[in-house]
Amino acid sequence: MEFDLENPLTSGEDEQQRRDSISDLFASESDHMISTVGTIDLHARRNAESLILQAQFDYGLDPLVAYLAINYVDRFLSKRKIPRGKSWIVRLLSISCLSLASKMRKTSFALADIQGEEGCIFDAQTIRRMELLVLGALDWRMRSVTPFSFLRFFISFFSPAQPPLLRALRARATQILLKAQKEIKMMEFQPSVVAASALLSAAYELFPIQYPAFRAAVSSCELVNNDKLLDCSSAMGDAEAAATDGCDDLAAMGMASSSLTPVTVLGHHCSSFESEPAAGSSSDVRELKKRRISAIHASCDHNG
Repeated sequence: MEFDLENPLTSGEDEQQRRDSISDLFASESDHMISTVGTIDLHARRNAESLILQAQFDYGLDPLVAYLAINYVDRFLSKRKIPRGKSWIVRLLSISCLSLASKMRKTSFALADIQGEEGCIFDAQTIRRMELLVLGALDWRMRSVTPFSFLRFFISFFSPAQPPLLRALRARATQILLKAQKEIKMMEFQPSVVAASALLSAAYELFPIQYPAFRAAVSSCELVNNDKLLDCSSAMGDAEAAATDGCDDLAAMGMASSSLTPVTVLGHHCSSFESEPAAGSSSDVRELKKRRISAIHASCDHNG
């Protein structure tokens, strides 16, 4: 059975066993966090992420394979330094992490295909050697605990628990998590906090009527740090603003499409703030989003 990002510590057990494993997930998530985020070479990370996402887009790879590959890149870069000017090593790292992630997810693709026609072309033996280096740096711990591991747990707090609503909530939260991975600050938060924040963002956008009750239920969970949850929501707002800036740049060049334009979360259709003037810079946008997020939470606290 392929590695399931939602059940990283289990392998094909029944539903009852998966429910029992949630305590193990919370107990182990800190062990899967990167404690040396500040040591990661941001230039190398951006290049690796770009290569992986481009391969995912060009060849229709499962987005969760790309997500897992970037997770491996982050963990590798937190322990190993790549010499400046050695862009071919970043390329090799990206391809090797994609290869490892695809093996974990039991998907297949031709390594020659995802390398494209530009840059260095690596043979299978070179890629295998790099895979071994990655495995060594990660201590062979490939079953990463990520925010996806906690989606099922937090979705159980949502009411009404109608399958179509839950599917929509999960799908939108998944999109948010895939986008949020681009923001390195998200690695400072526990995966469970990131998962809860993504689901709350999705619920506020899709189901504003149910949002206050959902937020109250999540906040009442003794396993959730509410201060961290608010900080994480703010960081997600930053990531959304950055993504919006990128799409605005494309629009200015006549290259943007509706599929590239992100939907603002937590601050989307917030009627009490619609009259605020549009910010002119990315920092203004981020600050506006933070104010909106804080006001939403304060409003829910007051009404609750």
